[in-house]
Amino acid sequence: MASRIFGDPDDWPDQDLIGLSDEFSLPMVIDAYAAGVFPMPLDVAGRQEMGWFSPVERGILPLDALRVTRSLRKMIKRYEITFDTAFGEVVRRCGDPSREGAWIDDRIVDTYTALHIRGLAHSVEARNVEGELVGGLYGVAIGGLFAGESMFHDQQRGRDASKAALVALVERLRTAGGPRLLDVQWSTPHLASLGVVEVSRIDYLARLSEALTLPSLTFAP
Repeated sequence: MASRIFGDPDDWPDQDLIGLSDEFSLPMVIDAYAAGVFPMPLDVAGRQEMGWFSPVERGILPLDALRVTRSLRKMIKRYEITFDTAFGEVVRRCGDPSREGAWIDDRIVDTYTALHIRGLAHSVEARNVEGELVGGLYGVAIGGLFAGESMFHDQQRGRDASKAALVALVERLRTAGGPRLLDVQWSTPHLASLGVVEVSRIDYLARLSEALTLPSLTFAP
């Protein structure tokens, strides 16, 4: 599955970072996700470059493996879940520079907003009883792929709100049927507790190829 921009996966280095570029454009991003690659800004010797990643061990969440504890099931009932009603705010909250490991810059915001306008990027929002946005996530959807990019929750008013958004997303993807692929980029102990597993790059690309044959979902508000 060679990419017009990123080449043949057989030629990629045996590391997560497969390339760097000064250029960052909408066509590059679309081509990247279809090829199993995603962007993330990097500081390289004081210069802001765009890093392109295809993890050797990729984190995915099998749709039948999501772990929802009894306490989480009770907690998520507190939230109203919506889709694509506050994409810009979700991205902004995910990109809060005060968050540890913050990486979302203006280039990411502008490009993913453009993807959203084209129907290729979506948000899932969790709102409290007052209607306030207290958690959510966003990602890229192409065919049967949903590539999760980032999630957030309000620490004071949104306990487990991002998890509630994730549960809703999994239910939406599961209901659609077919070999849909929920990509989370890298696994963490937190994500692993929810059912995320690691697969090899080769395995991921095979799953991606199959998922891309499926029709895209409509994430209507």
